[in-house]
Order: sequence, then structure tokens, then C-alpha cells
Amino acid sequence: QVHVVESGGGLVQPGGSLRLSCAASGSIVSMKRWGWYRQAPGKQRELVASITYGRSTNYADFVKGRFTISSDNAKNTVYLQMNSLKPEDTAVYYCNAVGWGAKDDYWGQGTQVTVSS
Repeated sequence: QVHVVESGGGLVQPGGSLRLSCAASGSIVSMKRWGWYRQAPGKQRELVASITYGRSTNYADFVKGRFTISSDNAKNTVYLQMNSLKPEDTAVYYCNAVGWGAKDDYWGQGTQVTVSS
């Protein structure tokens, strides 16, 4: 059993910053890939950023230059540093952890990020 838990969401003013964390625990040694996704009301879930075990990163165009994804493989933890936040970044942010087995694909419950003055 693997559990994935996000933390760090909240309310922030436009231009502000937040740091999301996501930790995986349970019967797993390491993750092959981590991803942060978000879903705003009435919209589909979309990829925000991803990072592999080897620390190759990928970002959606709408966060490039503002968000940074990083990971700690030893702790099975991934982070998302979000700077210069905009109201359109408001969404529930979900963490996805993909392990090395074919069925090792886990999602957290999500954490709300609200950008508003």
C-alpha cells in the first residue's frame, strides 16, 4: 500500500509565492517519475510540471519561469515552488507518483491553491 499526501496549499495574493510538498509512503523504494497536476472548476486536469528519478524536468508553458519542481529521492518527496502567482493559477493541485512497476501509479487527494486579493 502506497500513500501520497500533498501539503502547502492555501490562499495567497497575486504575485505571491507558495511551496507545495508531496510525500509518498508505504511499500515502495523510489519513484520513477513525479508529476504535479491541477484542476480548476469546470476544467480538465492538466499537467503543471514533472520530474524523473534522474531529475529531468518538464513544465507546462503557462508556468515556465514561475514554477520550479524538485525532488528528494531518498525521502520520496517532491516539491513545487510557485512564484509570481496569478489568479488563473487557482486550482486544486494534485501530486502523481509513478513507480517502476506497471501498476505503480498513485495520486494524492489534492491541495487547494487560491490566488486572490
